[in-house]
Amino acid sequence: MELLDASLLGWSRAQFAMTAMYHWLFVPLTLGLGVIMAVMETFYLTTGKEEWKKATKFWMTLFGVNFAIGVATGIILEFEFGTNWSNYSWFVGDIFGAPLAIEGILAFFMEATFISIMFFGWNKVGKKFHLASTWLTVSGATLSALWILVANAWMQYPVGMEFNPSMTRNEMINFWSILLSPVAINKFLHTVTSGWVLGSLFVIGISSWYLIKKREIEFALRSMKVAAIFGIVATVLIIVTGDGSAYHVSQRQPMKLAAMEGLYKGKTHNDLVAFGILDPDKKEYNDDKDPYLFKMNIPIPGMLSYLAYRDGNAFVPGIKDIIDGGYQVKHAGEKGIALSFAEKHERGKKAIEALSAYQKDINAQDTTDANIQKAELKKNYPYFGYGYLDKPNELIPNVPLTFYSFHLMVMLGMYFLALFIVVLFFIYRKNIQRQKWLLWISLFTIPLGYLAGELGWVVAEVGRQPWAIQDVLPVQAALSNISANSVKITFFLFLILFTALLVAEIRIMLKQIKKGSESETNL
Repeated sequence: MELLDASLLGWSRAQFAMTAMYHWLFVPLTLGLGVIMAVMETFYLTTGKEEWKKATKFWMTLFGVNFAIGVATGIILEFEFGTNWSNYSWFVGDIFGAPLAIEGILAFFMEATFISIMFFGWNKVGKKFHLASTWLTVSGATLSALWILVANAWMQYPVGMEFNPSMTRNEMINFWSILLSPVAINKFLHTVTSGWVLGSLFVIGISSWYLIKKREIEFALRSMKVAAIFGIVATVLIIVTGDGSAYHVSQRQPMKLAAMEGLYKGKTHNDLVAFGILDPDKKEYNDDKDPYLFKMNIPIPGMLSYLAYRDGNAFVPGIKDIIDGGYQVKHAGEKGIALSFAEKHERGKKAIEALSAYQKDINAQDTTDANIQKAELKKNYPYFGYGYLDKPNELIPNVPLTFYSFHLMVMLGMYFLALFIVVLFFIYRKNIQRQKWLLWISLFTIPLGYLAGELGWVVAEVGRQPWAIQDVLPVQAALSNISANSVKITFFLFLILFTALLVAEIRIMLKQIKKGSESETNL
């Protein structure tokens, strides 16, 4: 694979990041709002109260607007794998394509089949069948997220594959190990529950606006109660899955964990940083400069060691340790002494050279030497991607961006849990209408829900750089051989398009919200 210029790499990464971040403005609300409206319709079926039907139809309208625009951005995102990252698309073969194909065949068609019944079948099908259609639409959206996240998790933890040197691509040998990978399962649960949190914040915020305006009080209170309870459940689940995510990162992506904690030099019995300010003058990973200007640890000794390895006395490697190697490895089923970057780089070069020699031997019909080269390739393939890196600094992601994104995300999660509890408390006290301060806070918390989700993706994707596929393929080897100018032009075209879609969605939603749940325009 040919390495291409830095300008093309920068613009391709920027375009993909921009598309993904716009797409993620729509997906989590679909996941969260979908469950809330389905729960409300379930209450309508079990109680027979028209108030629940009215609430369901109102939130369903907002769900529909958001869903349609999310689909448009998602399609463009998938196309970019072929246009901008064709080396990656070829290299991963059927492994990455299989989950995306299943997502299109199963999940998308499931959504497309039942969403029309959900919106237009209120007076055309029975109540039970309509409720089933609503839940199946929500399930389809969730399954769609599952297959996308399975594909992403494989990039973070490549399993169930075997490299075919004749085709220069990875081929799937165990579908179930990919689907049931602990990274994939945890990533799916954590991401979906983050959408549930956003959906809860959205419903509480909009309902707060109605209470501030003294409109549709019963509708707003009913919606807030459901959302607050759902939000508490979702936040507890996201804390549990967040712990699982940190554990799997420590096991399989120790450099990401080091960046999340601003940890340059590892140690045993390591404490967890609650928050801190990094020193911007810290330029080298191997100098003696303290990486922090200020930091505050969580007052539980050995907390980071325990979260990372389930052992409060475990050694947690820092950035310098990961590059220099030499420490005892105790993760992902591996044991032994960690290799240094130099050793991994050397093995990666051997793998690349063996691949080149193998292909020459095959063309020359020298099967004996070809088998020797194939064995050498297989032996060193776990470090294949390191052969494309030149300097140890290339292994280090953007530490400040990863560190601040992670800690701000965690703090927002704690804030959301507190908000849900306080809102539910005043709802049961039956005086939340008088808590204007809380209503305004709830309304202006909606953007923070979106911010937390975006920060989570920053941690996940920036923290694993420079890898397109962990340890196997760096991003500079994954590019398409296209003009940097073409990527630059399409970047701005997509930016304009996505911004227009976002503005259109906000305007349509605001118009519908101002009309309220009593509007006859609701479906």
